[in-house]
Amino acid sequence: MLHRIWLGFFLIAFVAACWQWLGMGDSGVFQRMVESTFNMSKLTVELAIGLIGTLAFWLGMMKLAEASGLVDALARLLGPVFTRLMPEVPPRHPAIGSMTMNLSANLLGLDNAATPLGLKAMQDLQTLNPDKHTASNAQILFLVLNTSSVTLFPITVFLYRAQQGSADPTAVFIPILIATSCSTLVGLLVTCWVQRINLLQRTLLLWFGIGISLLLAFIGYFATLSVDELQRQSALVGNLLLFSAIMLFLLLAHRRQVNVYETFIEGAKQGFETAIMIIPYLLAMLVAIGVLRESGALEGFIWLLREGIALFGLDTRFADALPTALMKPLSGSGARAMMLETMNTHGVDSFAAQLASIIQGSTETTFYVLAVYFGAVGIRHTRHALWCGLSADLAGIVAAIFCGYWFFG
Repeated sequence: MLHRIWLGFFLIAFVAACWQWLGMGDSGVFQRMVESTFNMSKLTVELAIGLIGTLAFWLGMMKLAEASGLVDALARLLGPVFTRLMPEVPPRHPAIGSMTMNLSANLLGLDNAATPLGLKAMQDLQTLNPDKHTASNAQILFLVLNTSSVTLFPITVFLYRAQQGSADPTAVFIPILIATSCSTLVGLLVTCWVQRINLLQRTLLLWFGIGISLLLAFIGYFATLSVDELQRQSALVGNLLLFSAIMLFLLLAHRRQVNVYETFIEGAKQGFETAIMIIPYLLAMLVAIGVLRESGALEGFIWLLREGIALFGLDTRFADALPTALMKPLSGSGARAMMLETMNTHGVDSFAAQLASIIQGSTETTFYVLAVYFGAVGIRHTRHALWCGLSADLAGIVAAIFCGYWFFG
């Protein structure tokens, strides 16, 4: 399926570029598209090189976590949940601990730590996969949970709003939490429906009830804080928990008389290998996205959508934020650029800019994550992973639009 979508990106881009040339008189469109292939190729290598150090460090830390027994302890604690959602994963398997740490990093908005931990989890799941070139049910469910994971601290969005001069940079905090929660819930429900997983089990209902209660309590507490205090506490909590985890890995491994230095080096060696492995997959996706954007196809789709909405007499203000929504599953940097462009055009505290900020904080770069995570383990057939991930993105976008009108409309 992914190969058809990838080919479709190029075909759509070519048709759109021909229209730009023949119908609109834009003779430079093909030059921009070719330049985009070079730029995206360069960006691919830069991203991979940038990942090497981070991957090496966190894979080394994961090796210490395994040697310390912490991963095994996490597997025992959360095993009942994951073994019901992923029946093919045995209780206390290392993948359970890796998945838990990845989802926790995503929860705290720690992207630099989440990616290498997610790659480690995917590699652990690959050891259980009977067909090494086809994604297993467990790998698909993990990828969907990863791409749609609730983010408690969307600090990047706050910072960009502050830089653009927003009167209240964190005004989008609660809407983002609501929208990203909807994205996670829908992604989970759709994937479980496709995989025929029964969610009405006592253990799952208990854990979901605890998780929702904690989330509501968290929202209630942080909603009472001032802007400055919210930013201070969110940054403090995230980084404190992250460095505390590092110290915990080191001390527990040392207590077990593990040679922490050599064990770390052994795990870190995998970082370079993994970063090099993902380059072809990342290159293919980024180049396709780049030419699609430069061809004008995305802008044309947004125009058609706006006109279609207007025909029904509906409010079209949300269409100004749709460039961010359409770009986010394809490219994180592209979506960020779209959000900033919306802020510059309409004003940082305008409805369109606030909605674009909510979308930016509540959805994920599904194509990028799919290319990197599956590429790291050599999976070529993604089955229903893409559509389940995109369903979570769609839910997040729809929820973001509702929240935008609810809070700022």
